[in-house]
Amino acid sequence: MLGIATLAVKRMYDRAVSAPSSPTRLSQSGKRSWEEPNWLGSSSRLLSQDMKTNLSRSLQTLPTDISASDADSFRPPKHKPSVKRSQVELKKSRLRLSLQEKLFAYYRRRVAIPVEEQAQAKQAAVDICAELRSFLRVKMPDMPLRDMYLSGSLYDDLQVVTADHIQLIVPLVLEQNLWSCIPGEDTIMNIPGFCLVRRENPEYFPRGSSYWDRCVIGGYLSPKAVADTFEKVVAGSINWPAIGALLDYVIRPAAPPEALTLEVQYEPEQQLLIDFLPSVTLGDTVLVAKPHRLAQYDNLWRLSMRPAETARLRALDQCDSGCRCVCLKILKAVCKSNPALGHLTASQLTNVILHLAQEERDWSQNVLADRFLQALKGLIGYLEAGVLPSALNSKVNLFSELTPEEVDELGYTLYSSLSEPEVLLQTSWTLLPWNDSPAELARISVPAH
Repeated sequence: MLGIATLAVKRMYDRAVSAPSSPTRLSQSGKRSWEEPNWLGSSSRLLSQDMKTNLSRSLQTLPTDISASDADSFRPPKHKPSVKRSQVELKKSRLRLSLQEKLFAYYRRRVAIPVEEQAQAKQAAVDICAELRSFLRVKMPDMPLRDMYLSGSLYDDLQVVTADHIQLIVPLVLEQNLWSCIPGEDTIMNIPGFCLVRRENPEYFPRGSSYWDRCVIGGYLSPKAVADTFEKVVAGSINWPAIGALLDYVIRPAAPPEALTLEVQYEPEQQLLIDFLPSVTLGDTVLVAKPHRLAQYDNLWRLSMRPAETARLRALDQCDSGCRCVCLKILKAVCKSNPALGHLTASQLTNVILHLAQEERDWSQNVLADRFLQALKGLIGYLEAGVLPSALNSKVNLFSELTPEEVDELGYTLYSSLSEPEVLLQTSWTLLPWNDSPAELARISVPAH
């Protein structure tokens, strides 16, 4: 974590030299902090060798788990009586319990979505899916499609804060003898996690033999051309106001560039975004038309790994009634509520938990605070390296679409929270005192599977 920590220390140094000297800053709890959460600004100046040396010493003593989170305040001196050590251990235990309670309170009052709200959102998506399916069958009967289906975190009980988005998967039917999948790492672009879909046998089956030949660009099936085809249907051909009036919803296509997204208001204060996601299956490979962030790669299809990632995570929790899903949902809510962490995706956070699950076997409810801190530090480590390998395919770097500036800012924000991870849980709502019994704590901590 040296590079990200260097950025943090550099910001602290820049602030120090631009302001009058003052006593050492203390956290709200009165403890000396490893990092100052409110560092501002940045500088292009390089750190001196002395600052790097001091930073390295700080990193060597950085807490490694919740029990050591305040090591400089609570580490007992050598050769002290055992009574003193017992008092220190008691204080550490209280600190662990404090974060544990705050995480469960945050989960209950901020993260978890009411069952009724989830049901209403799902029903709205089902109604609109049915209308779209009927329209396509009547108006475009020659378009070769398999049955559309709804997918996403809302259906996996992994959506957080509010039920506000869902995916409608639209599977294309491709002739297996006319199309092949070329992995991204085998192309000149060398981008694992993406694929080209190549048109085959044009000498025997000329252009026009497949319905989807109209979406071929340069010999490859273009996800952008496919998306444009559906955009004409979704945004241009369907009378959504009339359908909305029939269903008692307000439905409108989202403004460009999100042209394949529907905005649905199904209650006065509740809105749902439905993303249309064309998909192709070639052999065992499932691809989706979710574009790469860089425009020069818009001919690449993205490898669909979310269903397998989610299935593995849920299977692990089902085996031992663990808190992996709870930890993931807390991390997702933190990122959703903090604009500085908005570039982190659900897939990246899921893979951080999956990697941590390979290292730690105990995921019982009473270690949630430890695992939460480990996930934060693991995420910082991956950001420092600039590489987060997929737990399902180590060739895929899930950080490949982040810019260096985004990586630095994400790492700085997370690193600055290590001294007081509770700051990540602060929102506009007031955290009420935790008075629930252990039985209630266990009940809310594990989502229904």
